[in-house]
Amino acid sequence: MSYVNNIKMFVRVYELGSMSAAARDQRTSPAVASARISELEKHLGVRLFNRTTRSLQPTENGRIFFEGARKVLDAIDEAEAAVVDVTQNPRGSIYVAAPLGIGRRFIAPHVPAFKDAYPQIDVRLRLSDRIIDVTGEGLDIAFHLGLLEDSTLKVRLVADCPRLLCASPAYVARRGNPADGTALVEERHECLNLRFPGAKEFQWTLQTPEGPRRFEIMGPFESDDGDVLTGWALDGRGIVMKPIFEVADHLRAGNLVPVCTATPPLATQLSCLSQHRRFRDPKIRLFVDFIIARCKADMTAAVKGLTLG
Repeated sequence: MSYVNNIKMFVRVYELGSMSAAARDQRTSPAVASARISELEKHLGVRLFNRTTRSLQPTENGRIFFEGARKVLDAIDEAEAAVVDVTQNPRGSIYVAAPLGIGRRFIAPHVPAFKDAYPQIDVRLRLSDRIIDVTGEGLDIAFHLGLLEDSTLKVRLVADCPRLLCASPAYVARRGNPADGTALVEERHECLNLRFPGAKEFQWTLQTPEGPRRFEIMGPFESDDGDVLTGWALDGRGIVMKPIFEVADHLRAGNLVPVCTATPPLATQLSCLSQHRRFRDPKIRLFVDFIIARCKADMTAAVKGLTLG
C-alpha cells in the first residue's frame, strides 16, 4: 500500500473519528482502512490510535502526526494543482458541506452536470443543518446560511436571502395571525424551532420600527432538519421562519401564508466558506464558480413573480 494513501486514510480516520466512516469516505472496506493504519503505525514505530470495540481515540503521537500529515497532503494538493492544466485535466476529490434544504434544492441537482464537465473530479457532498467546522472536519468548501461572525476563512457571498414568518391557513384560522413580534410572544404562538448541538436559545430577531429586536419564542416542536419544520408548518402545527426562496412554491399555492408581517425577520445570507490555502486549488475554484452561478439563477427563478401582498 502506498505511504501517501496510508497518510490520507489516517487523516480521514482522525477527522471523522471512525474507521468505518473513513472507509466509506475513501470508498474501501473497514478492513482495508485498519490495515493501512496498522501499516503506517508499523512504519512510524508508534501507536496513532487507541482502539476499543466501542471507541477510537488518537494518541498524543497521533495528534502530533496529524498536524504534519495534514500539511503534507495540502502541499501535495497544491503541487498537483500547479502542474495540472485546469482547463483540460482537473482531477481529485472535493469535500463539500451544505445545509439540508439548500443542498437538496440548489447544489445537489447541479453536481452531476459538474461531474460531466470535469469527469476526473469527484464531489463528496455532506448535507446537515448543524454547525460545520470547516477546518476540523477536513472540508474543502462549506455553504453556510446565516450571518457570519468574524471568520479566518475565505468567504464568498452567494446571495442575500430575505426571510419571512409563515404558517398554513389552517393554523391562522385556529390561532390567528399575529400582527407583530409582541403579539407573537404575548399570544403564545406555536413556533417551529431549528435545534442542533451548539444552537443558541430560541430567539427570532425581527425588524421593528425601533430597529432589530430579539423575541423569545416558544413551541412544542423542534428539529435539526429545516425541511421537517416546513412539513410541520404545512400540517398546521405552527409558525416557521424561512428564506423566501425555500417556501416560494408553497406561498404561490396558498399552502403557506405570511404572518407577523409588521415585524419581518432580518434577511440572512448564503455564503461559501473555504480555507484560504485550499481555495488556491483550481478544482475548488472551478466547483465554487460553477455552483454559485447556478445557485443564484435558481434562487432568482424561485421567487420570480411572487407577490406577498
